Amino acid sequence: MARARLTIDLDAIASNWRALASIAGPRVETAAVLKADAYGLGADRVGPALAAAGARSFFVALAEEGAALRAALGPGPSIRVLGGLMPGDAALCREATLTPCLNSPAQLAEFEAELPGARCALQIDSGMRRLGFAPAELTACAGRLRALRPDLVMSHLACADVPGHPCNAVQLDRFTEGSALFPGVPRSLAATPGTLLGPAWHFDLVRPGIGLFGGLPFAAALPVVRLALPVIQTRAVAPGEPVGYGAAWTAERPSVVATVSGGYADGLLRAIASGGVALYAGETACPLIGRVSMDLLTVDVTDLAEVPAELEILNAHQGVDDLARAAGTIGYEILTSLGDRYERVYKGAASRLDPA
Repeated sequence: MARARLTIDLDAIASNWRALASIAGPRVETAAVLKADAYGLGADRVGPALAAAGARSFFVALAEEGAALRAALGPGPSIRVLGGLMPGDAALCREATLTPCLNSPAQLAEFEAELPGARCALQIDSGMRRLGFAPAELTACAGRLRALRPDLVMSHLACADVPGHPCNAVQLDRFTEGSALFPGVPRSLAATPGTLLGPAWHFDLVRPGIGLFGGLPFAAALPVVRLALPVIQTRAVAPGEPVGYGAAWTAERPSVVATVSGGYADGLLRAIASGGVALYAGETACPLIGRVSMDLLTVDVTDLAEVPAELEILNAHQGVDDLARAAGTIGYEILTSLGDRYERVYKGAASRLDPA
């Protein structure tokens, strides 16, 4: 089979970072969250492009991700590990100069024992009840934490993608109160959705993730990815003849059906088949028909004068959030699920940066 091609526009990612930095304003640092291999798009390429655009602080989920990013960025930029200090991570944090975000008394004890004198950050649970020191833990550990001189106090908003949600104000108040235990330490509360809430949520540093990669809730983001799927075969289908597993689609007219290379093994979720998804031949939308299988999709190309060699399922007309709506999920899941069978092509001036 010909390989599908995923094109990643590094200049668009850099432009989206600059746009979010403009929203945050010149007095607020704008970092970049590159967890999950830069949301599946390649941290070794995305990281240097953002560093060239001016980013100086990066966040990852795990120490292993941080070490890989450090290899791509070299010394200098800050790389904070959101998951904190897991058992066995101390040597990796030391070697790669990573800054763990301490989330619990257990991680605090691990840091004191294994990384005395190293840099750390601190995460407060302001109401999401996932990671971070709970209020009672924070009070009990405040003296020990202050002694470490953390370089950042942060928390994470649970409902920032719903601007009027009452949890946003509650978490803002709790974070303001908890972070006051660490006077003079820079503070961060906002990821992409929080950045869009307004200045009250910005504090000293914002840390966008999904907004860099063209996803909601940053509706003004430039599209970042294009996914072109090669056409393997076309066939004529008579009225009344079904196509694909379960005979889920039946031709109502004389039809031409194209089979293209791509399926749920490539992150094109099975559920998109019921959501009105199209594949594009230039500006012309061709309906996705039948069921999504592991490696193949079927497309109604009857109305094309000529069937091209490939059809696009992600482009400026249909992005990751459109596929997400069709599948009943979120753009984050679509983006991070895109598989490793694609030929990956990086475009833009930033694509010429040496990833090493």
